[in-house]
Amino acid sequence: MIRETWKDDLIAGLTGTIIVIPQAVAFAIIAGMPPVYGFYIAMIAPVIAALWGSSYHLISGPTTTSSIVVFAIITKFYNPDTELEAYISMTIVLSFMAGVIKLLMGLFKMGKLVDFVSNSVIIGFTAGAGILIAFKQLKHMFGIEIPKGSNIYQIILYIQQHISETNWYAFSVAAATLLSAILIKIFIKKLSRFSMLIAMILGTILSIFLGGESVGIPTIGEIPNHLPPFHIPDFKIQWFHQLFPGAVVLALLGLVEAISISRAIALKSHQKLNSNQEFIGQGLSNIIPSFFSCYASSGSFTRSGVNYQAGAKTPLAAIFASIGLVFVLLFGARYASLLPTPAMGGIILLVGYNLIDFEHIKLIFKTSKREMLIFAITLFGTLFLQLESAVIMGIALSLFFYLERTSKPNIAELGVSENHRFINIIRKNNAKECPQLKMVRIDGSLYFGAIEMVSDYFSDLYDEGEILYVLIISKGINFIDLAGAEWLTHEAEKWKARGGGIYFSGLKLISQNVLIKGGFKDKIGRDHFFHDKKTAVYEIYNKLDKNICSTCETRVFNECNS
Repeated sequence: MIRETWKDDLIAGLTGTIIVIPQAVAFAIIAGMPPVYGFYIAMIAPVIAALWGSSYHLISGPTTTSSIVVFAIITKFYNPDTELEAYISMTIVLSFMAGVIKLLMGLFKMGKLVDFVSNSVIIGFTAGAGILIAFKQLKHMFGIEIPKGSNIYQIILYIQQHISETNWYAFSVAAATLLSAILIKIFIKKLSRFSMLIAMILGTILSIFLGGESVGIPTIGEIPNHLPPFHIPDFKIQWFHQLFPGAVVLALLGLVEAISISRAIALKSHQKLNSNQEFIGQGLSNIIPSFFSCYASSGSFTRSGVNYQAGAKTPLAAIFASIGLVFVLLFGARYASLLPTPAMGGIILLVGYNLIDFEHIKLIFKTSKREMLIFAITLFGTLFLQLESAVIMGIALSLFFYLERTSKPNIAELGVSENHRFINIIRKNNAKECPQLKMVRIDGSLYFGAIEMVSDYFSDLYDEGEILYVLIISKGINFIDLAGAEWLTHEAEKWKARGGGIYFSGLKLISQNVLIKGGFKDKIGRDHFFHDKKTAVYEIYNKLDKNICSTCETRVFNECNS
């Protein structure tokens, strides 16, 4: 497989190498760290995550979220302007602690938690992040210095007010780079996988031709040319106590970010992910780099998106990107420093647009109002709140809807059709019902959240006073918890005391697990459980009041005619 895909991975890796250079500087500064530390983490974390993670396309490294969280946590204890050495040491310890938490969550198989994240959350988060990424690049495209921390509305308003200050040289480079990437991808199919790389090279050439920095076209500037040194983190017991709450927050947000990104790309690549393995990869990609002077990393939306769109096929692309960055730092720092930021802005603008999954968004709006609400909450939360807050809001809302649905299992009342088939009486009005035996089918799990609704139905049925026996068609019951088992036992004893009983047909063995282990099946009566409906009806018929049967004209069952 490597023989077939290494060329694609190499191209994607080289593209990723160029993309990460300005990001590494920016994110390190956001975290309060010297720029060189951004390069350290961008070189080491992707390799570790690629080797131990499960996603083919996720690229780990410095991110906006992790950088902001790191800065917020460490500035409680040290000021990077006056206590830089201690600030750096504590930051590296924080990274180590967050990595250990991620690793333990993976080893204890807690990756299943992400299965509760709806695809609508991922699509909304992806679309919001794509829009954010695109708008953040407008300052590079127009050459206007937009105030830091501006939201989308403020960015639009500021550009509108200062449009006259546009640097048309910078705009020309950004527009030419963006247009080149689009045209190559559309019209030159053989070079489509090279489109971003070629476009950035063309943008750099155009920048030099126009005059570069002399006409106000900024470049990414001087790049350090040494590799990360090995250094054991300065572990202090006091720091462990101080940093533990922050490390938990950093770990959880980092995992949500990484898993959200990997799942978003997997929706397009159709790759099957192993969440537990991804947790392990993310944990190790924080632990091991912390011994090489690296601060916290997570999955990078921009780099992962570029990696996928540039044609990456395997995790080898991430390794190529890291190797490429090593060569850039050692041998090409002088040339890489010529890369204009407007050209980078144009490419990242395209990446942001491509992250918006219009096809799935249309499906969401067509199929489900609930999913549409989840999508909208996550999207607007991503645009106007912190990224992690948006994801948590989306997850919470999707869990709420999930619990609401599972707390209301479907209860269908069954009758018998002319050809003696059991059928929902709603679907067939002339289906016959036995006056002594009520047959109901329950579709859903009997757990603590659903008991109230099911209990209300059976209470109403009991209060009618005409029915003595109930047969629960149980194939649709997938799970019974302790609360469900206790309720079933209590209900069965109540009906038994009345002279009737509750019976079950087709209840799966796995659904009887709690009933058997807790002794509830014995209390209900093992003779109340049947493998199929016909056997259950035959046995219950023998218990019916034959005086009522003798005057009954319904004749529901075959046994009635005999």
